[in-house]
Amino acid sequence: MPEPAHHADVVIVGAGVSGLSAAHQLNRAGVTTVILEAAPYVGGRMSTEKVDGFRLDKIGQLLSTSYPELRHTPGLDALALRPFAPGLLVHSEGQHHRAAEFIGGQGPRRTRGALHAARALASAPLVPRPARAGARAPLRTPDGAPSGRAPRPSRPAARSTPLGSALDQARLGAALARLAATPVRRLLARPELPAARALSAHGLPARTVEGFLRPLLSALLCDPDLTTSSRCADLALHAFARGRLCLPEGGADALPELLAAALPPGTVRTGVRVTAVAANRVTTAEHGELTCRGVLLATDARAAAELLPGLRVPSFHAMTVVHHAAPEPPLAEPALLLDADRRGPVAHTAVVSHVDPTRAPAGRFLVSSTVLGPPPDDLDRTVLAHLAELYGTPTDRWELLAAHHTREAVPAMPPPHDLRRPVRLLSGLYVCGDHRDTSTVQGALHSGRRAAHAVLSDLGITPTHTKDQLPTAA
Repeated sequence: MPEPAHHADVVIVGAGVSGLSAAHQLNRAGVTTVILEAAPYVGGRMSTEKVDGFRLDKIGQLLSTSYPELRHTPGLDALALRPFAPGLLVHSEGQHHRAAEFIGGQGPRRTRGALHAARALASAPLVPRPARAGARAPLRTPDGAPSGRAPRPSRPAARSTPLGSALDQARLGAALARLAATPVRRLLARPELPAARALSAHGLPARTVEGFLRPLLSALLCDPDLTTSSRCADLALHAFARGRLCLPEGGADALPELLAAALPPGTVRTGVRVTAVAANRVTTAEHGELTCRGVLLATDARAAAELLPGLRVPSFHAMTVVHHAAPEPPLAEPALLLDADRRGPVAHTAVVSHVDPTRAPAGRFLVSSTVLGPPPDDLDRTVLAHLAELYGTPTDRWELLAAHHTREAVPAMPPPHDLRRPVRLLSGLYVCGDHRDTSTVQGALHSGRRAAHAVLSDLGITPTHTKDQLPTAA
């Protein structure tokens, strides 16, 4: 630590991605910064545990390749994003169903093109679940038909699925394509309702809403009951329709560690607990006082309110991420699997080592599953039973690597939700974080950018980029 008389232009409290993003914006403008972090590592909730060669994220938030801040934040040039397979797999009624493969730049973007692609998808065969061990396949004739039956037609007839009929799936594709082309400012001008009540506004049948939109939004918003603002839900679908769901290569902590490494040496000081803040000084528990020209609180909402009583503390969504080592991969592709039936605790799951091979030792397979809300009793047994149903394979030989429960994982965004909560409290005192924007990595990074611009404005410095060309994406 510097001596107590050390002076920095701005002291940032908290080395999460919002604080690190703000430090980059300030440094680019010639403003010196010091970041004080109480934990022994950077990243806050974006942390990754290392166990026997596996890299296990503590919070399983999904990223999108369409997040603008991932492309434009200084220090993230070397960030490698590992995308999931195009579209999604939805589990319902004992089957896997493909959905939205033509969205996110993987095919036509215009509404007419999306209709054609969706109709083709709807007429494709369902994805069979992997057979359970010991199951016997029916005898078939040389033409491939079951013995004693007529051969099946090469293209199955249109049929109803958990996503609806072929026409329903075409409408789903068209709705997502239209949403992808809608400017963000128009999405934010729509009437605001709880997301669950606004689902019908997309003009889709109830079967498609319940079989696809609800489980997808629950995963994107980390909100199983969809109490989130419908505007935030629209932004989440907008990002999904314009990009691909993805994970940072090497684990969630790769993102904050890249940001920290790209700052000038000595900027980030870990293991320093801040006990009091003012507009021109910060007091620490063991390292004295630092004077400055401004203080930026970049902690989580509760820690910020402890340092500045009166700041609103939102409610939170709880999350549990359960990691298993599987002897064999239960899926052959890097797909995100959603549970549309909601008959168990797992909201979504994936063979993460297929998405990002660096997260597991060679020859081993990592399955990561997310439970939204309070975890069930006897967590491992209940989750394994549900995963056996979702993947259609025995899970009794799977090894539990870790179960990370975070009671305050993601700030809730019920309506009315202000996506631009003030980051300037008064001249010299600022606050940022996902609780001031949207409860996503994009929101955290964008909040840091907004706070840095407020600091620069009060210091009389013109930001490098004065025009905000990076709209919020949930």
